[in-house]
Amino acid sequence: MIKLGVNIDHIATLRQARKEEIPSVIEAAKICEEAGADSITAHLREDRRHVQDFDIYGLRKSIKTKLNFEMAANEEIIKIAVDVKPDFACIVPEKRQELTTEGGLDVKSNKKNLADVVARLKKAGIVVSMFIDADVSQVLACSEIGADAVELHTGKYAKFFKENGAISSNFRTELERILNASQTAIQKKLSLNAGHGLDYDNAKQICKISGMNEFNIGFSIVAKAIFTGLATAVKDMKELINKD
Repeated sequence: MIKLGVNIDHIATLRQARKEEIPSVIEAAKICEEAGADSITAHLREDRRHVQDFDIYGLRKSIKTKLNFEMAANEEIIKIAVDVKPDFACIVPEKRQELTTEGGLDVKSNKKNLADVVARLKKAGIVVSMFIDADVSQVLACSEIGADAVELHTGKYAKFFKENGAISSNFRTELERILNASQTAIQKKLSLNAGHGLDYDNAKQICKISGMNEFNIGFSIVAKAIFTGLATAVKDMKELINKD
């Protein structure tokens, strides 16, 4: 069974639009858990554009499943992670000007620095994942620096699916890259996760990958929740990713 991690960043995005106390990310996390989410994901960005420090501390105290803390390899954020001690930390690339994470982390070119970050987080008892593009060499680099897991960036996969569906050569090529990276991760005994751009239409092919552990999905669930309610949106996604 594939686990579902629900990213609640965009609950905070709506709250920050008016700098009010609603909607509450704590309440959102509770609803997601009750609807079947296996973990709650929140990204504390350096610019604090949505999730705030108090959200992370509040989630750590309140959730009953697992907390997945998305973070840049930034000293300030590392210290917060070590203090909060989430169940998982997923290290992601981060640029101030981007609307959302645009690609995977280049682990291969930054092995020394990232190995130090991984070691610090693991010393605090945190399971560490690296958010990377579906590239075999990046998966191997993650293994070399001692990461526990990889999360494959499925943004290009989702983009090509949206443009031409599952019949285009670009889509098939990207799916093949994901399959190869996934196989390498399993061979290296890395926990295999995936996320970014996955929705109720395009997740089907990724669900078929042998050894897939967890999807981290946020925007499509929150978007659907506007019309169906959050609990229904989570339940529908959980059912979809585990449909035979």
